[in-house]
Amino acid sequence: MNKPSASDAPSPDLPQQVAALLEVSKLAKRVQGPEGELTLLEGIDFTLSAGESLAITGPSGSGKTTLLGLLAGLDTPTAGEIHLNGNAFSSISEDRRARHRATTCAFVFQEFHLVSDMNVLENVMLPLELAGLAKPASTAKDWLERVGLSHRIHHFPATLSGGEQQRVALARAFAVQPRLLFADEPTGSLDHANGKRVIELLFELNQHSGAALVLVTHDPQLASRCQHHLELHEGKIIKKVFSGEKLVEESAIEKFIHQTHPS
Repeated sequence: MNKPSASDAPSPDLPQQVAALLEVSKLAKRVQGPEGELTLLEGIDFTLSAGESLAITGPSGSGKTTLLGLLAGLDTPTAGEIHLNGNAFSSISEDRRARHRATTCAFVFQEFHLVSDMNVLENVMLPLELAGLAKPASTAKDWLERVGLSHRIHHFPATLSGGEQQRVALARAFAVQPRLLFADEPTGSLDHANGKRVIELLFELNQHSGAALVLVTHDPQLASRCQHHLELHEGKIIKKVFSGEKLVEESAIEKFIHQTHPS
């Protein structure tokens, strides 16, 4: 029997392929309207790994919020599949999606969604306590210090500025150590100065925690901060740029836009 040669053995120098955290394949969403079937999304494909950031842009009505709801398991697609951590996510029961979402995902919205009758510390502790994690107060204080609000832990949301409330929301989201963070127009309710501070903090925490970030925004400058970019128009991808490389050609929609509105 021949002994295996050195070339047959796996090389320790070759990097192992990292499984995608989020994998989206041929995703579509259709609903019945008064005049028949309406397509909200069609042919959405991409993958996202841990620590990466993805911006989803497009005009109002382009399907951004619909896509975010599907990725988060808040709704189910008409066709296609979403895999989270290598497991089918969109085809499992609502209860199982909720459990996966609770242990893997966190959210930051345009509206801060803080509990008004809880102080800052209690707001950040809440998801930690619901998850049964150890030392929720200590963890919450640590994250509030990271966002610069350790001096406000006993204050209630109504006494905070919009920028401060959004920073509390960031601390609450990252405190549970999610693998995937969804941010839907996180600076939409803030002035320029506060918005800039929140964004700097969002990307700093993203890099520090290693969580993947999916960011929905109308702001092209904010989108440019992300490693990857999907631009939607009427439910379809018209531009897909991953790691600085344009991976799909202009669609007919984008060609029409460029022809009718040349730069």
